[in-house]
Amino acid sequence: MADEPVPVAVSPYNAANILTVLRIVMVPIFVAIVAATSLTGTGSRIAACLVFCVASATDYVDGWIARRWSMVTSFGKIADPIADKALTGSALILFSIYDRLPWWVTVAILVREWGVTLMRLWVIRYGVIAASRGGKLKTVLQIAAIAWYLWPVPEPFDVVGPWLMGAALVVTVVTGGDYVVQAVRLRRGN
Repeated sequence: MADEPVPVAVSPYNAANILTVLRIVMVPIFVAIVAATSLTGTGSRIAACLVFCVASATDYVDGWIARRWSMVTSFGKIADPIADKALTGSALILFSIYDRLPWWVTVAILVREWGVTLMRLWVIRYGVIAASRGGKLKTVLQIAAIAWYLWPVPEPFDVVGPWLMGAALVVTVVTGGDYVVQAVRLRRGN
């Protein structure tokens, strides 16, 4: 037998997981800023946008750190998508509460997001459904659209926000269908 590599235990107390927890902690801060100001006032919208963007950036950085330095943990696999859904989901819900975004858009995106997360858990013993390029594009579009809605963009440029959100919605729904196909194939293949 060839020498097989010995698995190395990775501490859950690592930089990647700390960033994930930081993102989770930033969600109520973001919600508090938006709720306290009802998305009115330039300063508060800028503050909410900056908190959202910093929290969103931790998603990229924590994943990069985890992969680069082999710090992938079970905690991170579960907490990271929950942190992502909490951040974007709270923004979408707040937009709908304050009549900035139709509820049907928020519901469609949230059903897809939580549905894919639950589906991944449903098939996890058969294998992992990795994030696709479409899924990564979906994330970028959602973040861009949410940031555009948050930032006090002057007219006539404010019309870009609904177009970004529309693109995010389309890519979100299409990639959701792709994940369903992958999950069914994974379950049938084992």
